Amino acid sequence: MLSPEHRLRRREDFASAVRRGRRAGRPLLVVHLRTSGATDPHGPGETVPSARAGFVVSKAVGGAVIRNRVKRRLRHLVRDRLSVLPAGSLVVVRALPGAGEAGVDELARDLDAALVRLLGGVAR
Repeated sequence: MLSPEHRLRRREDFASAVRRGRRAGRPLLVVHLRTSGATDPHGPGETVPSARAGFVVSKAVGGAVIRNRVKRRLRHLVRDRLSVLPAGSLVVVRALPGAGEAGVDELARDLDAALVRLLGGVAR
């Protein structure tokens, strides 16, 4: 599970990452990354906010049980990769319809490939 300081919750943050960030598409998911400035507009005087992540899993992925399983897997995978993300960055991981049938290894492979592309070669 992601700790509260690492979660995206506000609609504006999701929109900012998707609209103003860079995107890397893979067969099972799309990753949006926005590296922000030195301050967090929602934090109380923080100068170096931590990287935050959010997830979008639509009904096209599957029923409620499948969607929740995909979200749990993605949260676990992103939690292990937060250390490679720049401070203050916003990450939105959008699951595509094939993610419901995919295993953890396949999701990890696609997530790593997308992050390598977005970060310019920084691997896990």
